[in-house]
Amino acid sequence: MSFGKMTAFIDIVEKQLTTDDEGFSIEKDVVIASVRAYREGRHGSEKWANVAVFSTATELFRFRVIPNVTVTTDMKIICGDQEFEITSIENVKGRGMYLEALVQEVTSSG
Repeated sequence: MSFGKMTAFIDIVEKQLTTDDEGFSIEKDVVIASVRAYREGRHGSEKWANVAVFSTATELFRFRVIPNVTVTTDMKIICGDQEFEITSIENVKGRGMYLEALVQEVTSSG
């Protein structure tokens, strides 16, 4: 993956619960990392045919491994004004250099 193909800027976000002064728990998003990534939409390529099990995935993001950060399916990716839930996260070719996240776009009901 060349650095020139990583044209999307993403934030990897995690939900954290905090309590306010009155004892109520508040859920807020905390940015874990901001990185460049390769973004690929779902289309009829051979790669997408091979991951047909993830029928809900709408996008694929590929980015470099972030030292001391473990990306999980409990996190979200924000790219521009779009928000994505991580469906699957995988180490590309088992080398520990890149992570590939299959994601589903989150749409507001309002």
